[in-house]
Amino acid sequence: MERPVTTPAPIDYGPLTALVGTWRGDSGMDVAPDPDGREENPYFETIVFTPIGEVTNANREVLVGFRYHQCVSRKSTGLPFHDQVGYWLWDAATGTVMQSLLIPRAVGVLATGRASGSRPVVLEVAATGEGADGGVVESRFMRDHARTVAFRHRVIVDGATLTYEETTIVDIYGRRFEHTDTNTLTRE
Repeated sequence: MERPVTTPAPIDYGPLTALVGTWRGDSGMDVAPDPDGREENPYFETIVFTPIGEVTNANREVLVGFRYHQCVSRKSTGLPFHDQVGYWLWDAATGTVMQSLLIPRAVGVLATGRASGSRPVVLEVAATGEGADGGVVESRFMRDHARTVAFRHRVIVDGATLTYEETTIVDIYGRRFEHTDTNTLTRE
């Protein structure tokens, strides 16, 4: 007797489903710290979200998610000035959304939060320098000269439009500064 062929059940990515695909935007604004105050850099970017399926932790926690790569270029030069990789994860059992990210300045972040809505989908995560539900890890140099105090990220996906505001609070140049990035992107 032949065994029946079974098809695995489709994976439910919950609110993260809205992220799938390649997104491009050219109306970005980076407000960054400068020794003399602040600088503003208009930018364009591409973010690619790729499904990774399910991840099981300790045989109890089941996460689903997307790996992402974000490349940001200055409009003034056309050259990349920010490259970021990471994961957006969803824990359906607790309703928790997580973003883990790495940037090549020797900084890593795990931010946690919630999702709301079905259209638009709103993802909001946050982390502090030291937190039980996330946090920031950075090299000794960054800790001593440009320490990340907190991070928050709000993403709104409405159909083929993704808008975000990301704020990193840094202790740099002898003061605290809210380094913000905002942009609106369209799915290809």
